[in-house]
Amino acid sequence: MSIKRMLTKPRAMRLLVLATLSASLLLLLALNGIQPDQQVVAMPNPESSPVSNPEPQVDIKSAIPPHPRPITNPISGPATSPATPSTTTHGSDKAQVHSVGHIKFNTNISLSELRPLYIGPVSGKSFDAISDMLIYDSSKKTYPAIKRLGLNDQKRILVTGGAGFVGSHLVDRLMKMGHLVTVLDNFFTGNKRNIEHWLGHPNFELVRHDVVDPFMMEVDQIYHLACPASPPHYQYNPIKTVKTSVMGTINMLGLAKRVKARFLLTSTSEVYGDPEVHPQSEEYWGHVNPIGPRACYDEGKRVAETLTYSYANQDHVDVRVVRIFNTFGPRMNPNDGRVVSNFIMQALKGDDLTIYGDGKQTRSFQYVHDLVDGLIQSMNSNFTQPVNLGNPEEYTITEFATVIRDQVNPKAKIIHTPATLDDPQKRRPDISRAQKEIQWEPKFSVRQGIEETVEYFKLMLENHDI
Repeated sequence: MSIKRMLTKPRAMRLLVLATLSASLLLLLALNGIQPDQQVVAMPNPESSPVSNPEPQVDIKSAIPPHPRPITNPISGPATSPATPSTTTHGSDKAQVHSVGHIKFNTNISLSELRPLYIGPVSGKSFDAISDMLIYDSSKKTYPAIKRLGLNDQKRILVTGGAGFVGSHLVDRLMKMGHLVTVLDNFFTGNKRNIEHWLGHPNFELVRHDVVDPFMMEVDQIYHLACPASPPHYQYNPIKTVKTSVMGTINMLGLAKRVKARFLLTSTSEVYGDPEVHPQSEEYWGHVNPIGPRACYDEGKRVAETLTYSYANQDHVDVRVVRIFNTFGPRMNPNDGRVVSNFIMQALKGDDLTIYGDGKQTRSFQYVHDLVDGLIQSMNSNFTQPVNLGNPEEYTITEFATVIRDQVNPKAKIIHTPATLDDPQKRRPDISRAQKEIQWEPKFSVRQGIEETVEYFKLMLENHDI
């Protein structure tokens, strides 16, 4: 029987098709090294799997000695559930965190997506390698991937002080989430390099502007971070510091009033001064020296809070206030006089770690990614009263210096010099309000945060950027 006549027979045609399919399937299995009698197991969907396959291990620089918990690469997956904070274990029970944000609020982002923006590729390439790719020819520039939002979900967001330490991490997160972001910064303490990877992006705009002067644009949300926050910076020009806190806040609240934007003020734990209550809840009114060397910052922020709630009560501006406790992470200014950057830089350079005073004063240190989570969750919550954002794990300064020394340079010595004036003796947040009202608490252990911060500073030293 000819092929042509055979194909006219329905049964013969079906047999021919089945034979062809069987032969193709056997060939495909052979090419993939699968025997015909071998069971083929379906692979899980990466998007529905709780944790995706890990990437190759990060080569953490030699500045960090071996650690009991292996340092693994950031991998995609849901946020790790935070362990209950402890003031005795210092977060030793916290798991390594691999993502930031929260699936519940649709803000979760893999840490491996953010790391190249401030440290460099997880392969261990230098910071310059990523910078060379990102600047400056906009016609060939490669931008970090972002989410694509619909018009109803995409917000126009203004971030004052967005080129600074905390502001730039907030900008990274908002851009990755797919929003339209405008940064105002006068670069007194901010650095354009912190946000250079977004320059030229259609969703991003940078305006060199001092918030002491009025500013107008249509926005939906205002994150008001502009103000020097480290003692050497805010004490360098105390009048300017007060004007930034007072006039800058008036101008941004006026803008929020005119365009009906939601306004978030980043206040500080310094409003509690040298507290007589421990830990400090939001109901505590503080113990502040109004004429001391820190008063320009402390009292400036207290006035900013007063202005914020005055606009809310009188003009019905939609406001949020967060009180930020000690925060550290990549993009800190290595010369800003803060205890974390001081200790890390001294250890990396082989210098003695310098403690002001007897070292018995306590602080609570949170990693910058946890703070950014809190800022975004506060802005998008319905809660309008002040909220503490900090890590309730409490360290003495001597304990903290020892942690950094042991991780970075065990041979370094710890020395003591005279205490500074008005230095608070205890500082630890009560975060029960944040846990209840905005569903926030820190996830990162201090140790994991130090590892990333040390890597950032070490790369800066290697590239002669310090």
